[in-house]
Amino acid sequence: MKIWHQSLTTIDRVPQYRDAIMNHVNRIARPDVEVVLHGMSEETYPTHYPGIFITHAYLQNLHREQFVRAALTAEAAGYDAMFIATIPDVGLLEARTLVDIPIVGYGQASFHMASMLGDCIGVVNFLAPLADELRQNAARYGLGGKLGPIVQTEAGFDAVLAGFNNPEPVIASFNKAAEKAISEGADVIVPGEGPMNVFLATHGVSRIGDVPIVDSFGAGIKMCESLADLRRVSGVYMTRRGYFNAKPPAEAVARLREMYGLEPNPDPKNDRGLSARILEK
Repeated sequence: MKIWHQSLTTIDRVPQYRDAIMNHVNRIARPDVEVVLHGMSEETYPTHYPGIFITHAYLQNLHREQFVRAALTAEAAGYDAMFIATIPDVGLLEARTLVDIPIVGYGQASFHMASMLGDCIGVVNFLAPLADELRQNAARYGLGGKLGPIVQTEAGFDAVLAGFNNPEPVIASFNKAAEKAISEGADVIVPGEGPMNVFLATHGVSRIGDVPIVDSFGAGIKMCESLADLRRVSGVYMTRRGYFNAKPPAEAVARLREMYGLEPNPDPKNDRGLSARILEK
């Protein structure tokens, strides 16, 4: 089985995060599963930090095309599933209408996993502007009533990256924010961004007292595996009824993509991902 991982970061610009993802993926994926890492194009952000380029509705919407193109490329290249590894689930709805391979979003996987582990989901993140989007997404996933406090850490993106080599300050910052969320009623915690999740998993942080911390990457990869298995064994895949799920005619997709200056049919030869198996060699 082969899973396309798609980050909202330009992943080669954040080698600490990239390498930690590879190590974590090698721990959680089945031996017969290859996860291939992909990031945003090099020209997407002016620096290594996405920052304001993902925390405004219009700017984030512009990024959807890279996720849609990735989904089209993944299916054409023979991948079995795709993992959108960012909590806002950028492009998830659109991509699912275009391909038949399973597409799993970090946010949706995290929230559904959390809903099976507790009754009030708390989110601990460092990008405060995403709170409105996370609540809207949770409501669409049928979990709006279970999403409780969203609390920010003092440790931001760069601090988390530095934490891979000096973990104690970031762990302390996360614990402080998580304890605030717990005091406000949360009984299960979702790490709000990929770097924080992978950092916590790398350093073995999975609980605060009686409260579990969801491994969002683990949940996402395992859901990819399960959905791909179900499709192969039982023929089960997503609904094609309704505006949000119906699959448009391929010729209409290609025509409009070309009209808007996009690649009509993305070439699978343009897959430039990095296999997590490289670390095993």
